[in-house]
Amino acid sequence: MSKVAVVTGASAGIGRATARELGKRGYSVGLLARGEAGLRAAQHEIEQDGGRALPVPVDVTDADAVEAAAERIERELGEIDVWVNVAMAAVLGEVRHTSADEFRRVTEVTYLGSVHGAQAALRRMLPRNRGKIVQVGSALGRRGIPLQATYCGAKHAIQGFVESLRTELIHEGSNVDITLVQLPGLNTTQFGWVRLRPPVDHQPQPVAPIYQPEVAARAIAWAAENKRRELWVGYPTTLTIVGNWFAPRIQDYYLAKTGYGGQQTKKPASPDRRDYLFDPLDSDEDRGSHGTFDDQAKAHAPQVWMSMHRRALTLGAVAALAATAGGIARRA
Repeated sequence: MSKVAVVTGASAGIGRATARELGKRGYSVGLLARGEAGLRAAQHEIEQDGGRALPVPVDVTDADAVEAAAERIERELGEIDVWVNVAMAAVLGEVRHTSADEFRRVTEVTYLGSVHGAQAALRRMLPRNRGKIVQVGSALGRRGIPLQATYCGAKHAIQGFVESLRTELIHEGSNVDITLVQLPGLNTTQFGWVRLRPPVDHQPQPVAPIYQPEVAARAIAWAAENKRRELWVGYPTTLTIVGNWFAPRIQDYYLAKTGYGGQQTKKPASPDRRDYLFDPLDSDEDRGSHGTFDDQAKAHAPQVWMSMHRRALTLGAVAALAATAGGIARRA
């Protein structure tokens, strides 16, 4: 019997790409999201490749609904081996122009949705003493940027949650594992759906350089099958996190200067633009996994490959150095 994975936010973007990748790797995939058209399309893509998928419409802010979805997936697909938390929401705008309800909603989806998913997974994995939780994070969970206080705040909360949970699992001596995958800017549907608030008046875009969602999906699927505390995807993620360790004040001023224009295109936003914050945009129409930046997005991230193979690369480097040293010694 194939292994079973659950992916939240599976109807579009990173979640959709991750569900496809896991399906290709032989997993039966439980698909959780609000958008029913996107869920059906994700199911079709996995089944076209010969896999199995079960779409379950659910809002991850509802803990009871997430628990019921987990019960149904185990009943119809089998015991859950991997749980991937991807679902997120955001508002793009300054703090002073963002309402309390908007902050609350983003926090409930992005942070509490991940908590609900992890708890549903733990209820099943801990008694079996096996299983893997993959939590999708962001470089912005380590370094806040202007116009994204809702999202950055929620991702910072996820960072603390994962660290707390990991220490509890270590204390218990549990074989349940958790990996945090930190992502860069990606070409997903998010930027056509995010709610805009002043001073944002142009179509939003990911912070460059931009990567395709399949880059993230491959990293997430690798994390599902390997033990790693964190996996950083793309050199911008590494630069952002490490740079904030050593020069946070410089980053403050740099982002204050570049962060506004760098997150907007030159195209004005439509005055009747719809967003996904409270209601899904893919309930009756599938929007896919890619955004509108295919011409700019990178399909590969060499840094990720190097991170995945760091042990082999380190051993190879040591062997090369030893051989070089031996050659020098023989000539001496």
